Amino acid sequence: MASNARSPGLQALLDIFGVSNTRALLLPFGHDYLLERQRANVIITRVRLVALVFAVLTPLWIVVDVWVFPWPINGKLAIARLITSAAFFLLALMYRRADRLRDAWVALVLMFLIPTGFFLYSHPLLGSHDMVGTAHAMAAGYAFLPFVMLAGLSVFPLTALEAAAFAMPVLVAEAAVALMQVEMLGWTTHAGAFWLLLLITVVATLAGMSQLDLMAALVRRSTHDALTGCLNRGSGETLIAMQHKLSGRYGVPLSLVFLDIDHFKSINDRYGHEGGDLVLKQFTEALRRRVRETDALIRWGGEEFVIIQYGTHLEGARQSIERIFESEPGQVGLGTRPDGAPLTASVGIAERIEDRAEDWEALVALADRRMYRAKESGRARIVANEQEAATE
Repeated sequence: MASNARSPGLQALLDIFGVSNTRALLLPFGHDYLLERQRANVIITRVRLVALVFAVLTPLWIVVDVWVFPWPINGKLAIARLITSAAFFLLALMYRRADRLRDAWVALVLMFLIPTGFFLYSHPLLGSHDMVGTAHAMAAGYAFLPFVMLAGLSVFPLTALEAAAFAMPVLVAEAAVALMQVEMLGWTTHAGAFWLLLLITVVATLAGMSQLDLMAALVRRSTHDALTGCLNRGSGETLIAMQHKLSGRYGVPLSLVFLDIDHFKSINDRYGHEGGDLVLKQFTEALRRRVRETDALIRWGGEEFVIIQYGTHLEGARQSIERIFESEPGQVGLGTRPDGAPLTASVGIAERIEDRAEDWEALVALADRRMYRAKESGRARIVANEQEAATE
């Protein structure tokens, strides 16, 4: 398990921006699927909005260029602006709603490459001509484009590694321009500008990390059950549908385990909802200790739970549940009821390939039906196929 230790200095800095989970905010790997999906949607939506705004504003500035700069500079800038505007329009139209983080990364790369290309063309063009007055002031303003671009990183919920990767083309472009113009302005001027760009990048990165931290908290609150910390039914259905689709696409087995705590109503009736809540927490904690990190645990409703086991055959799923039912040192099965009796559950298991479940709803329904057969045949048992259910 990865350590979550943080240096005091880094944590103090992150606390200023409301950041709590350092590793998840530094690296874009190992994030929850539902968080990745939401983040991809937000990033692509904002990329499209920014691209559309710049597609409209970029050619409008041609009027200013024509008024301020002499021919043929204004003509060359006009052509560059029209090409840039067309590229922004294509980017805005290229993506609709998407939930793959890979698509979001590509969209962000394109969004930064378009103005970077314009900067690499326009800044040397203006720097190669002597200008005075208003023309000189406007030409100097073109040098601030990289600062605007890097400040724009703060609009997106990004990890530190992502922000550094997306900022790199802009920083490289600024360094390239500095090398081309070092004789005109001197290295100290370019070094100062580059240092300021780095500072803006750091601040924008921290702002993006803060957005990501807030988004993670909101996604968890909306997708997880408050009592047990498991995925709630709505988010669980989304995850099952996605896993079923991937399973069918790549021919990977997908097992679904449906669990129902035995005689749970009697616990609520005798010990009240507080007693029932304690049993639910104990039950889910026992499951978490024994399921794989790649398995997903869902509270389906009341005392019903579902475990998604992607890449697991039917027999493998049965064996894993049998191990879950085994007692740990100092514990009894899945825990104990308030009266000290062992806590048990009835279990139904279904697998996409072996049970030929054409859609995720059919897979859930089959596992649910087998769970009820387990309850009808005496509870505290596992039913994993139709023959087994019929002979119980």
